[in-house]
Amino acid sequence: MPAPIRVLMLSKACIVGIYQRKLEQIAEHNIDLLTLVPPSWRDERGETPLERVYTNGYRLETLPIRLNGNFHLHHYAQLGASIREFKPDIIHIDEEPYNLVAWQLLFHAKRIKAKTLFFSWQNINRSYPPPFSWGERWVMRAIDHAIVGTASAGDVWREKGYTGSLSVIPQFGTDPDLFMPLKKRPERPFTIGFVGRLVEEKGIQVLLNALAQLEQQHWKLKIYGGGPYESQLRDLAQSLQIADRVQFCGQVPSAQMPQIYHQFDAFVLPSLTRHNWKEQFGRVLVEAMASGVPVIGSDSGAIPDVIDDAGIVTPEGDPQALSQAITQLQTDSAMHAHFAMLGREHILEHFTHAQIAQKTVDVYRHLMNQS
Repeated sequence: MPAPIRVLMLSKACIVGIYQRKLEQIAEHNIDLLTLVPPSWRDERGETPLERVYTNGYRLETLPIRLNGNFHLHHYAQLGASIREFKPDIIHIDEEPYNLVAWQLLFHAKRIKAKTLFFSWQNINRSYPPPFSWGERWVMRAIDHAIVGTASAGDVWREKGYTGSLSVIPQFGTDPDLFMPLKKRPERPFTIGFVGRLVEEKGIQVLLNALAQLEQQHWKLKIYGGGPYESQLRDLAQSLQIADRVQFCGQVPSAQMPQIYHQFDAFVLPSLTRHNWKEQFGRVLVEAMASGVPVIGSDSGAIPDVIDDAGIVTPEGDPQALSQAITQLQTDSAMHAHFAMLGREHILEHFTHAQIAQKTVDVYRHLMNQS
């Protein structure tokens, strides 16, 4: 067997325990993997600490983070020392190339002549002021490979002037052995689920308005997540006179999520496009489909591509269309079973951690074969 490829990955996303399964599966391909993460990450939901859940076969280590929560300016102390000690063949920059931490990693990679790649979800062609525009152009010139989460993100980087090699690979898939369908749906009110950030652009207000229009009243909504929009959503549910059927469940550790999806009879992601954001992927859709839960998504960003024909897509911002879709799943048991089956098959074919890991390792090998 040839010597393993030494890969150093830096990723704040990998503080989430269920994402770490991909790292284990990357390591299974003769990859000596060191993944560096911060001890925690702050965003509008609060502070999320590192979860150590899947840690076999590779090293998961923390570095002190500076400016935690600042998306563009956060960076790491002791990063250079970790890179020099590990001596990677490849540095996987699991960050957007217009951020300071990407420049920090690329600078150290150039000093040791390591191959480099970045990951991007950016699916809107946005212009940034200096120094971010300067750093972005430098990364595009100096990087060896780009991985983007969707084809539309690839189009953005081509429009920005990136001419190098590029692969379309989602950042994470899901573990179909962890996210499994229930053998039998329990008797309960028809339960709609939402998981994600409680912010205006996620469109939960559209979902509440849709539920208020349902003729079938035997339902409830469970909302998992946190964020600054929660109080407005609670007020809206109250004004729509549905607050007694809407439950705000807060955030839970990622390892509990497989059981959470078993609480749902349908999953809804009603995202809304804004001038500076549209849905970049919708990982929760993948988890719900793997769990045998029929999904409904708006047509914002990447959602239609993720769902394909394995669920229902409605026009964003249209509560009436969303209400009709929910009613179909609630009243038509054959349709419900059909989308539960299709969703699971769709994930097994396209979005498992094993598939994502294999495609990522193929990129590593491609880089090592370059002169």
